[in-house]
Formats: sequence, structure tokens, C-alpha cells
Amino acid sequence: MWNLQSRSACVSAESFSLRVESKVLMKAIQVKQVGGPEVMELVDLPVPEPKANEAVVKMAASGVNFIDVYFREGRYKASLPFIPGQEGAGEVVSVGTDVKSVKTGDRVAWTATLGCYAEYTAVAADRLVPIPAGVSNQQAAATMLQGMTAHYLLYDTFPLKSGQTALVHAAAGGVGLLLVQMARHIGAHVIATVSTEEKAKLAREAGADEVILYTQHDFEAETKRLTAGKGVDVVYDSVGKTTFEKGLNLLRPRGMMVLFGGSSGAVPAFDPIVLTQKGSLYLTRPSLGNYIVTREELVARSGAVFGMIAAGKLKLRIQHTYPLAEAQRAHRELEGRKTTGKLLLIP
Repeated sequence: MWNLQSRSACVSAESFSLRVESKVLMKAIQVKQVGGPEVMELVDLPVPEPKANEAVVKMAASGVNFIDVYFREGRYKASLPFIPGQEGAGEVVSVGTDVKSVKTGDRVAWTATLGCYAEYTAVAADRLVPIPAGVSNQQAAATMLQGMTAHYLLYDTFPLKSGQTALVHAAAGGVGLLLVQMARHIGAHVIATVSTEEKAKLAREAGADEVILYTQHDFEAETKRLTAGKGVDVVYDSVGKTTFEKGLNLLRPRGMMVLFGGSSGAVPAFDPIVLTQKGSLYLTRPSLGNYIVTREELVARSGAVFGMIAAGKLKLRIQHTYPLAEAQRAHRELEGRKTTGKLLLIP
């Protein structure tokens, strides 16, 4: 009896082992503990299978964004271990039983779905948008988060109008260059801040009317000079800690501070009475997720941005593409302010 049970156990263990080994594996970046870029490891994981409402996409490119850094550091919470990355584009290879909106072979893009630093990922089908002709997979991957962010900031958070003046921080970054271009198409006056001459050139080429090198000049004093002390209608600030307080000093009465990032760190706590004292100012801390809540919003906003690209009205700067295995390097260069425009990981 013992021998029969033992043999049965061995066969079961062998069958289980064969099933595990027969799973199709993919390369992915995994974070097992939060920390610096070194916590991102290249590993082999099973290719995901779609749930009823999901599609599995073979990745063509994954966007690299500061939100990925926030998740990696633990500033934004995710259950460990996890695959980082919030943005991508590629081709649908399988769909769940309830999916009707996409099919195998479709080119699609998405954002706000964790798990994009991999060769394959599963995405809720209602979060996928079609990539139109005239837009490449890499352009789509470079656009979803930053392009739609620039779009909602200018068209919804503070609906910028022709003749108004906007101060755009980090104007040579991924969102910054798109903000400048869109603002100029609207007919607004754009004052941009950057750190180097190279970045100043990029901001001017994007359409900035004035460019301030904050490493050489006090951007608060320069902006006051450029506006004859009147201030600006809106500040688009993705930097946070090092720019926030001075930015408030530059707003005209009832102007708006749009704080949509914190690349230099979190803004210190402050008493809201300061907003009253400085001219009944408005302050908002928006996030893309709240501007693409419904599928209708998502499709309309992504379609508007893709339309600008296809028509040549929006020029993307994909500065560097990295192999998936070099995710650590991509993060170090992003955090070190060594980059301009968009960074992509290519599986």
C-alpha cells in the first residue's frame, strides 16, 4: 500500500512539474521590495491569461514615467511583488470570453494599468483604445499618459484661452514639450522654465515665447519682469517642492496653480489662507485617472491627441529607447534630469 501511494505521489509531483514547465514564459521587470532603481529585476514569469473582461497584448513599447518612480519608491502603493509601468502599446494576442470591443490582431494603446514593463500584459478591454493609421506603436506608447495629461490640463483643468499667459515648468520634459505645443496652438502666451541651454532650445522650438533658465536666473523675478508685474493666469507645475511657493507668488488674482507632479519632492504643508492672501487663488492637484473615468472620455481624449499627431500638429520627442533589461538605467537617467522628451522600454 505504501509503495502504491508513494508512486502515486511521485506521478502527481511529476505531472505538476511538467505543467509548470510547459507554461509559456516571458521576460518582465519585477519589484519585490520598494527602493531605488536597483530593486527592479529582470525575471521570467508566465505569460498572463486573460480574464473574461481582459485582452492580452504583446508589448511593442512601454512608456517610462515619473509615476513609475513613485510606485517603485513606495510613494504610491502596490502589492508586492509587482511589475511596474503604466503605459504601453502593442497587438492583441488573446481576449477573454466577454470581450467585444477588441479582437486578436488589433493595434491598441492604454495607460493607468500597472504591469507594462514586460513582454506581455493583460489589460481590461474597456481601457484599450485603437491606434489609428498615421500613428506608430511607439508614438502611441509615448502619448497615452503624457499626451492625455497635457490635453486635460489645458482643455479641462484650466481651460486655457487665446491671449492668456501660462508658466510651464520642466518645459523640455515629456509633458512639458506637449503642453507648450498645445498652448501655442490655442494662442496662449507661454513662459517656460528649463535647466540647460539645450533644453531651452527645445522649449523654443516647441513654441515657448519666453524661456527662463532657472539655474542662471530667479524664475520668480524673471517672470515678474516679463509680465510687468501682472503675473500669469496659470502655472502648470510638475516639479513641486522647489517651485511651488514661488509659483504662487506669480499668479494674478484668481489665477490657478495646477500642481500635477512632484519631481523635486512633495510640497510642504501650508495654510489655505495663503491662497486668500495672494489674491483668492485656486489650487488643484489633478490626476489623469479622474479625467478618463468613462470609456467615452478615454476614447475622446486619446482620439484628440492621436489626431493632433497624425495631422502633424503635435511633434513627439522620443529621446531614447532602452531594452527592457535596462529599466534601471532608464529610471536613473529620468530621475537625474538627464533626459528630455519621452523614454520608452522596448521588450
